[in-house]
Amino acid sequence: MNKIRFSFFFYIFLFCTGTGFSQQVISLYGDNIPNSKSVPDKEEKIFNKLVDTVVTNISIPKLIVFLPPEERSTGTAVIIVPGGGYHALLIYREGRRIAEAFNRVGVAAFVLKYRLPNDRIMLDKSIGPLQDAQEAIKIVRQRASEWNINTHSIGIMGFSAGGHLAATVGTHFDHAFIENKKNISLRPDFMLLINPVISFTDSIGHLGSRNNLLGLSPSEIKIKFYSNELQVNNRTPSTFLVHTTTDSVVSPKNSLFFFKALQRNGVPVELHLYGKGEHGFLTAPPFDEWFGRCLYWMKMEDWVK
Repeated sequence: MNKIRFSFFFYIFLFCTGTGFSQQVISLYGDNIPNSKSVPDKEEKIFNKLVDTVVTNISIPKLIVFLPPEERSTGTAVIIVPGGGYHALLIYREGRRIAEAFNRVGVAAFVLKYRLPNDRIMLDKSIGPLQDAQEAIKIVRQRASEWNINTHSIGIMGFSAGGHLAATVGTHFDHAFIENKKNISLRPDFMLLINPVISFTDSIGHLGSRNNLLGLSPSEIKIKFYSNELQVNNRTPSTFLVHTTTDSVVSPKNSLFFFKALQRNGVPVELHLYGKGEHGFLTAPPFDEWFGRCLYWMKMEDWVK
């Protein structure tokens, strides 16, 4: 028990004191944001004691780049997609601190600040976040040599509604919603889904996320399209899933149904279910527990050495 406590607080110490890994912020599109209305940027940052920084009203998507020292680089990269119900982004707890943890084991990390669906800023809000996630994968592959990354070792990690977006990328990579003249692969090589929203069905889906992305009266076609457990095939990337059985916000059935769909299609998958813990793992399981299992899976799948 003392060892577990020490490890947990050691991580907290590292997150509070910083890591010194190089980072930069880049715009996904420059001045030509697709599917965008010309409106003033109204991004807001709100401090929250539990999650540190909550960002809302994002209309200009960005990628925050975290690179490990070149001599420690494994060549693997992970694009991190924070959650927030398609209404906000938990940019520190489900973004920056994860990126820093990946850098410590030699993995390049990219925190995606994607547009939050809003009719005020988008022509079609249902595809805006997916466009940004696909553009992020395209950029990382395009600039892989610059960032010392293997183009075949680029994964995506998502939390909650960010998990839905990550899973959407991993099941819809053959549908390009962005300009892609060089036909760069938009398929992530692996997925890490943390208490994810997977489904938009009435029975197990997270209706708050669905309403924010698709509106209050979505068509059955769109509900099916964005219910990712229904979109799995044998080309879906290998996947790591973690959830708690006591999650009262996003039903663990989301992870279970996705796990079963992946198994049916012969896709390598690993699922961890914890008997205690709330949505977002605010108190349990501790970070080093679930993240350690994530790293172990990546090692067993040869994504990290």
